[in-house]
Amino acid sequence: MLGTEAKRKIISEYQPKEGDTGGTVVQVALLTERVRGLTDHLRRNKKDYASHRGLLRLVGRRRSLLRYLADQDIGQYKEVISRLGLRR
Repeated sequence: MLGTEAKRKIISEYQPKEGDTGGTVVQVALLTERVRGLTDHLRRNKKDYASHRGLLRLVGRRRSLLRYLADQDIGQYKEVISRLGLRR
C-alpha cells in the first residue's frame, strides 16, 4: 500500500498541469507503483492467491487506462510508457 507521502510525490511528478491529481497519466503512475509493490509481495508469498487476483485486476485497470491514453494522445502515451519503464 502506498503511503500519503509516496502518493503526493508520484502525483507531483506525473501531473501534466498544477492541480491535475486524477488525470489518466497520474492514475497510470499510481497503479504502476501499486503493481510493483504487489509483485514484490508475491515474490515473497507465492501462495497468496487473493493478492494475486488483486494484482491481475490492477494490471487490467492499468491496461484499460493506457489503451484510452493511446487513443487520445499517442505522444503522451509514449512518454508515460518510457518514463515508467513499461514494456508495451
